[in-house]
Order: sequence, then C-alpha cells, then structure tokens
Amino acid sequence: MCILANKRLPEDLTEKIKLCSRCECDELPASIMKSLEENIEAAKALDIPVCQDTGMAVVFAEIGQEVLLVGGGFEDAVNKGVARGYTEGFLRCSVVKDPLRRVNTGNNTPAVIHTRIVDGDRVKITVAPKGFGSENMSSLKMLTPSATREDIIDYVVETVRQAGSNPCPPMVLGVGIGGTFEQCALLAKTALCRSVSEPNADEYYASMEKEILEKVNALNIGPQGFGGKTTALSVAIEARPTHIAGLPVAVNVGCHVTRHTSMVI
Repeated sequence: MCILANKRLPEDLTEKIKLCSRCECDELPASIMKSLEENIEAAKALDIPVCQDTGMAVVFAEIGQEVLLVGGGFEDAVNKGVARGYTEGFLRCSVVKDPLRRVNTGNNTPAVIHTRIVDGDRVKITVAPKGFGSENMSSLKMLTPSATREDIIDYVVETVRQAGSNPCPPMVLGVGIGGTFEQCALLAKTALCRSVSEPNADEYYASMEKEILEKVNALNIGPQGFGGKTTALSVAIEARPTHIAGLPVAVNVGCHVTRHTSMVI
C-alpha cells in the first residue's frame, strides 16, 4: 500500500487535475497543469513515485471489535509493513528518529498510526503518505466561540495566502472544526483522505467548502505559484462537537499529489 499510494494518485484526484487544467486560459498556468498531468502519466508508465518526497507514512486503521489479532503487536506489524514498502519499493526514507538530533531511521518508520475500534469483523487500513512541503504550511488556531462562519473562512483563506507557492499548488485542503486541540488537527488530516468529488454530507458545511474553494482560487496563486485560476483543487471540512468555551480550527494543507489508498482485510 505504501508503494501503490506513492505511485498512483486516487483516480478522482487525477480527474480533478485534468478538469482544472482545461479551466486555465493563460498559457503559463495551462502549461504547468499539463505538465502535472504528464508527470502523473509518466509515474504510471515508468512505475516510479509521482513525487520525489514519498512522505511520512500516516496510517489510519479501523479495527472491527470482533477481530482478534494474534502473532505479535499491531503497531509492530504496521511498522514492519511500512519498512518493507519503503525499502523494497525504493521509496525515499525521510523519517528521523529524534526531532532534534536528526538521525535518519533508514526505513521511513515509525509510521504515524491512528486506530479506531468499529463494528464488524474486518480491518480497514488507509495509508496516506504525507510530504512536508505542504505539511509545513498547515496551521491550527484556537478561535473563541464568538468567531463566525466568515471568520473561519477568512482564516483558511489566509493560511493559503501565506503558504503561497510553498505547498506545490494546486492544493487539497483539509479543514477540521471543533473537538479539542489535537482532535481538530486529526479531523483536518482525515479530511484529506476524502474523495475530492465528495462534498460534506451536511449542506451547511458543503456550502462552506464551496465558498472557501472559490475564495482560495481567487487569490491567483495558481499552479506552482505562477498565477492562474487553480490554487486549490478541493476543500474538505470535518466537524465535531466541542467545548462551550472554545472553537478549534485546523487547516491541513495537501499538495496536488495528496496521496492515499485503502484496503479492507
């Protein structure tokens, strides 16, 4: 899954890139979008990663409560799989063992693992390699309960404006609203794994997603920061209950190769 996610973009994201490419009228942004399309096809043809930054492995696991795991620790098994994927797949290993002493682990482990217990007798695993050109442009803000819908929209748009060309636009934006400090960040990360063709099921948030996307694309940052209509490909919001005294909001920025793949076992 680590290898597959790095070599093949989700089909809906590829189609969105092609669609937005046809929307660019000026020569430079249109040519850049065309190059992005060609890069995706070249990765398929040559069987190589679509981006040289093969990311830090983020793994979401939904484990059915009827499942019995035997033969060793679950997280150990995940990390062994990630290690095999990155070494045997010749993917770039970018993880350092300690954040300050900066010694590379050599196999892209440990993965960042998020586990949920759900109904059923299956295990669903999603692997979402996250490059740090875009991750570094992400942000979180603890707003007050008096903040309005417009305040949240303005915050997301300002995050993109400050990011500029750094996240390799066109971007995919995951937005988490509510929960606690750490939960809203996880919501934003989770939102990046939603199909770019799938709006929020709640019309209130679906309309926010649409408005944010329109305002972000009006910034004219454009493909790779050279101007144009396509600064972002998609905006996905995930919201959860929160405390009466707070309103956490997180923006997880993804680049145009926001990768993820899922499997059920």
